[in-house]
Amino acid sequence: MAELTDGTNTAKVEDGAEVKEGCKELGVVFGCEDGLCGTCLVEVMEGMDNLSERTQAEKDMGVEDNNRLMCQCKIKGGRVKILY
Repeated sequence: MAELTDGTNTAKVEDGAEVKEGCKELGVVFGCEDGLCGTCLVEVMEGMDNLSERTQAEKDMGVEDNNRLMCQCKIKGGRVKILY
């Protein structure tokens, strides 16, 4: 089981699963859930290597550095800390 945290709260996510439900438990707001609106953009503070590769939707939106669209991510395992 992987962990998604905001530093205060933690959500458990199955290894290899999308992180949307875990993010919703932490209070991350979602809009379109298709990588088009940018509502779920977060800064990944720790564990970027534990997330799937950037999707084409993220590249098209210009998401770079430590930022990710949570609607586009899967967690490989381990722990990911986000700031939103």
